[in-house]
Amino acid sequence: MTVQVVEVSPRDGLQNEAEILSTASKVELIRRCVDAGARRVEAVSFVRADRVPQMADAEAVMAGVPRRDDVSYIGLVLNRRGLVRALAAGVDEVNCVVIATETFSRRNQGASVDEMVRAWSDIAQATHAAGLRASVTVAAAFGCPFEGDVSPTAVGDLVRRLADGGPDEIALADTIGVGVPHQVRELVAAVTAAAPGVPLRGHFHDTRNTGIANALAAVEAGVTVLDASVGGIGGCPFAPAATGNVATEDLAYALHRSGHPTGLDPRKVIETAAWIGDQLGKAGLPGALGRAGWFPGDLASVG
Repeated sequence: MTVQVVEVSPRDGLQNEAEILSTASKVELIRRCVDAGARRVEAVSFVRADRVPQMADAEAVMAGVPRRDDVSYIGLVLNRRGLVRALAAGVDEVNCVVIATETFSRRNQGASVDEMVRAWSDIAQATHAAGLRASVTVAAAFGCPFEGDVSPTAVGDLVRRLADGGPDEIALADTIGVGVPHQVRELVAAVTAAAPGVPLRGHFHDTRNTGIANALAAVEAGVTVLDASVGGIGGCPFAPAATGNVATEDLAYALHRSGHPTGLDPRKVIETAAWIGDQLGKAGLPGALGRAGWFPGDLASVG
């Protein structure tokens, strides 16, 4: 079974980094990811620049990305104002984030869960009217830094409400990296029951070194789309102690060795991880494959 990897380093990867890259560097990162085989890229977010300064040049980035018929660029939006910007900038897909807990929602987005559910419904309707795909991410689905554990029942109840907006895809996000494989299986089952027929995506962080295990558990549960970030960069700037996403190169290794091709070129992903590390002024990134190398060594047949 093929698994699609959505490259999120240009948005979720960079938003938590202290170094603010130039627009040209962001576009180059996206170009390198596409050249490495990424066919869906979370390129930008259209949010307040004072809250997430790393994303202040979203329109300029979108103006510079390589346009290809087989590549889809995702823009994150949280309200109608952001959606208007995203549509004008020429995104191919729109993603909205709704957080599973009240405290984190108010701290991260300045809005209640109910308010964000309504915002999602409005965003989805307008996005579909524009002829684009609309997906919704349930953030902190596995646990909240302020409220603790989040039950599968609560996530399922929230997803039932989100399903009214007609999502083209629902992503389950372990925003602070607390999940373990049995939670993945429980949540996938709960969300599948709450929104039957809607494709699911997994978004895992490696804060406690469970990201790859959770990603493989999601695939075993039937999920065929996973988010990842080259080098393992990123994280949520509003979640205490949250570290990076699952590294694209590490995830590609685990998937390929488990019989799930991704279409990614591991050599180019590793090269891109090293490049973005240099751009960020970091001698070493969390991703392990760049240090350990592929096994066995011959990468000629990997794809």
